[in-house]
Amino acid sequence: MPPTAVRLRRVAVAALLAGSLSVPLTAGAAPAVPAAHLSGTPSPSATGTDVRPLTPDVARRLDAAVQQVMRTANVPGVTVGVWTPEQKSYVRSFGVADKATGRRMTPDLYMRIGSETKTFTVTALLQLVDQGKVGLDDPIGRYVDGVPNGDRITLRQLAGMRSGLFNYSEDNGFFKALTSDPRRSFTPRQLLGFAFRHPVLFPPGREFSYSNTNLILLGLVVEKESGQHLGDYIGQHILGPAGMKDTLFPSGSEYPRPHAQGYTDQTADGKVAETAGWNPSWGWAAGAMISTLDDLRIWAPTVATGRLPDGRRMISPATQQQRLVTPATPIPDIGYGLGIFNVRGWIGHNGSLPGYESLTIYLPATRTTVVALLNTDIDHGRDEPSTLVGEAVTKIISPRHVFNLPAAPAAR
Repeated sequence: MPPTAVRLRRVAVAALLAGSLSVPLTAGAAPAVPAAHLSGTPSPSATGTDVRPLTPDVARRLDAAVQQVMRTANVPGVTVGVWTPEQKSYVRSFGVADKATGRRMTPDLYMRIGSETKTFTVTALLQLVDQGKVGLDDPIGRYVDGVPNGDRITLRQLAGMRSGLFNYSEDNGFFKALTSDPRRSFTPRQLLGFAFRHPVLFPPGREFSYSNTNLILLGLVVEKESGQHLGDYIGQHILGPAGMKDTLFPSGSEYPRPHAQGYTDQTADGKVAETAGWNPSWGWAAGAMISTLDDLRIWAPTVATGRLPDGRRMISPATQQQRLVTPATPIPDIGYGLGIFNVRGWIGHNGSLPGYESLTIYLPATRTTVVALLNTDIDHGRDEPSTLVGEAVTKIISPRHVFNLPAAPAAR
């Protein structure tokens, strides 16, 4: 199997343990977590006032650090935003949005956000839990037919990446289908077909293994129990109430302007290609969404706290509490809850799919938000560029809580 095919499978958290949404392209299969590590307690969180004021000196240091990552990792363009409760902010764009034209990267561009889509899909599911339409401990077989171990795998295990289902974006047939025609459309059932041809990896709940398959199933649950298309539900019940007017769930390859061109090596021949016209339907509920810096600034505290910007609840306190129980992973101080991670106190998610990476995180103890958007998913060695940016920024603003997601093994 070519190395590109393996990366292409890496998936989202892999970030968490390897990378990010990752949909085939750029995600990475997260290593399994032994059952002994699956405690029911939250991961470590930030305490104290460990965020440095956004002074002109700190801004200069951030400028230098981000640009150093760009040079080291050969990143064409990046936008970074940092916001603190004192109404201080740092917003910068560096590099180019399009290498062919030299058009500059700017903070207003639409960007594909890959696995950050998972946070929206799981939020939709949790709203249905609050409405009494579904239960987190219901078996997926109650809602979707034909799922291996469907009578035993719960919705909670799907959202927490502990189902044992094979990740469709690691399937050779899927890789060939996608790279042979990146503009083709996939249906959710087609994606599940790539996964279900493989045996389950382990009994439900026994280990952690990041899998896009889980989110495709949860997307189908949301559609079945809400009576709406997933994108319509998210738009009406999540984006609208949050005031996120520039975030969307595309039905195909549509991409609002202005947007950045994306650059990937997740191709059949390993050569770098432009990806703005590629169809993200293969990511669907796991990674198809598009957003902007300003909207993700809204989303970071919303998803981390369960509260809308106006103070209303997006989901109930009890359900939000369940979401934020982040059992440990093999990496110290890193846990994964229900469609969300806790990385040394930073709550949120990253995203990666061909040509784009993103990172949206919130430090509850200091009410600080960090968002990074990049127009490449090409790794630097085994490190994802979005992780390198997040690490560089948090080393400066929160040195006791540095965001870092070590890469996971490329394949099992």
